[in-house]
Amino acid sequence: MAHLTSKSAYAQLSDRLNRFPQGAPPTDLLFKILALLFSEREAALVSQLPVKPFNAQKAAVIWKIDEAEARNILEGLASRAILLDMPTPSGDTIYVLPPPMAGFFEFSMMRVRGDIDQKLLSELFYQYITVEEDFMRALLLDGETVLGRIFVNEPALAQSAASLQILDYERASEVIHTAEHMGISLCYCRHKKQHIEQACDKPLDICIS
Repeated sequence: MAHLTSKSAYAQLSDRLNRFPQGAPPTDLLFKILALLFSEREAALVSQLPVKPFNAQKAAVIWKIDEAEARNILEGLASRAILLDMPTPSGDTIYVLPPPMAGFFEFSMMRVRGDIDQKLLSELFYQYITVEEDFMRALLLDGETVLGRIFVNEPALAQSAASLQILDYERASEVIHTAEHMGISLCYCRHKKQHIEQACDKPLDICIS
């Protein structure tokens, strides 16, 4: 991997990310974000990982290294929420690279960390996600698989016989009520806003997903 330049490693990683239905348009800002989250070697390695879940043995074959070294690399990435790791009934662990969003973009800000400059990362996220249009347009409008889902504002509904009927799948309350799993964590959006001095008055340490 030593012969790869920083630009080519991150460009290859960008290409790999854009194999997802929700990708990340390659711009200078994206490469700066990736350079904060991945070392050059990590970018080159992750760019080779399959879209479907895989284990350490599979990664070792792809990377042409021994399985113990591959497992150490994968565990290191998983500890930083770059990869998701899941135990299997057989005792093995499978890994998967989540998309940028919803995925490791958020995970990078859902804990307070000292290994990366979260203030700089927040500024880059703000410019890439909020100021530039390409990412959000690709995320929410382009392609057949759309990330966003619209729910009705239930308190605003008129409580009368003449009001429109709202089905359960359109109600956020029903989705919450029937959810089998729920996660609570540091809020990615509020944490990011805090670093760019645009924090709201909502609690930072509660984000339900």
